[in-house]
Amino acid sequence: MKRFAIIAIAATFLWAGLSSPLANSLATAAASAPVFKDIKGHWAEKTITDMVKQGILDGYPDGTFRPQEPVKVDQFIKMLVLSYTDLHQNGARSWNTQFLQSLSEENQAILKQDYRYFDFKPNAAGYWAKQFIDVASDLHFLNKSRYSDFQADLNRENVAEIVYYTLQETEFLEDGLFGQKMAQAYGDLMGASEREQKFIAETLVKGIMQGYPNGFFGVGDTVTRAESLVILNRLTDKSKRLAIAVSPDKLERVVPTAGGGKKIIIFPDKRMWDAYETLIAAGQLRGSNHDLYETTLRLFKDQAEKDSVLNRPSGSSTINEEAAVWLDPQYNTYGITIRLREGTLARNKEVVEQFANQLFGYNASLFKELFNDISKRVEAGTKVAAQQKLIGTDNVNIQVDAASKTVIFSIATKK
Repeated sequence: MKRFAIIAIAATFLWAGLSSPLANSLATAAASAPVFKDIKGHWAEKTITDMVKQGILDGYPDGTFRPQEPVKVDQFIKMLVLSYTDLHQNGARSWNTQFLQSLSEENQAILKQDYRYFDFKPNAAGYWAKQFIDVASDLHFLNKSRYSDFQADLNRENVAEIVYYTLQETEFLEDGLFGQKMAQAYGDLMGASEREQKFIAETLVKGIMQGYPNGFFGVGDTVTRAESLVILNRLTDKSKRLAIAVSPDKLERVVPTAGGGKKIIIFPDKRMWDAYETLIAAGQLRGSNHDLYETTLRLFKDQAEKDSVLNRPSGSSTINEEAAVWLDPQYNTYGITIRLREGTLARNKEVVEQFANQLFGYNASLFKELFNDISKRVEAGTKVAAQQKLIGTDNVNIQVDAASKTVIFSIATKK
């Protein structure tokens, strides 16, 4: 028995047999919250009880829950969908508001249009799970063409894949290097394909799945009903996720993300680690007219521009911050993006100088001279071609968008 559950994907009813009387007892199960005779003292007892109250999963007619039974693909998908809903007193369901807000405009439109009359119930005629699989597929939570048998047992790599794509549509993906580092600690990781390792790494770094005490992740193992509930619970409720420790000595850092979230990043070297510290300090030079999410410091003309950018529709590029100073840990690259409007250079002069001083050291004056020369020429409407300059040991690549008077200075160590 694997008592140290792992990922949490909530489970639904047992639909192994559609003739079961449980198939029509969602509201009754949720209201009565039965006490199952085989979960007392089980590591997932509380989660099982809570999820049953929400109508995500039900037990068997003999009063058992059978927490160690494997979960089927279609059962898991149904549980996933129901985990993002609210159950009302009359037994009806609706999408959870927070879930809807987490989706892209495209996915919100899919639910409002294509699934306007979706009632969150199994099909009365035909394959019972069709609607659940279709909605999950249309939201890009899974690729249904990858499954030849939806009644098959679900293994841990399959779960990791579904969780990965669900996170991609509802949150954000973590730094790949940190996730890979966590995953490589498990002795059986090489038993998974490179693609599966990526999925496993993401679920680990999110604190949704974890390995077993024997040092294995459990590649190829089936996922139980109890494990499914714990996985879904962690997926849909961030407060239930496992805490992940970081080590500053290993250049690991927790950074803020938009919406009040957090992300773990591994910096490639001490230089970029220090550059992030400079971003924090540089932002303060602009008072409240800045924000720092992940590794990008955005600088706004004033509060009005900041409000416009923060409140712009998803996918819109019509309103942008006047400047940004950014780091790209994956490609070990630094940069400044500046949109040359009236007063932009003056407002951001101190920030640019502080960043250049930290990054280039005694060569900072060369970069500042280049930055000012290019920026002033673009601001004046002079045609400036894309170019590359060597400053110290760094290549400075300069890209110019004359129409929007935008200049991007991308900085990378010469190789």
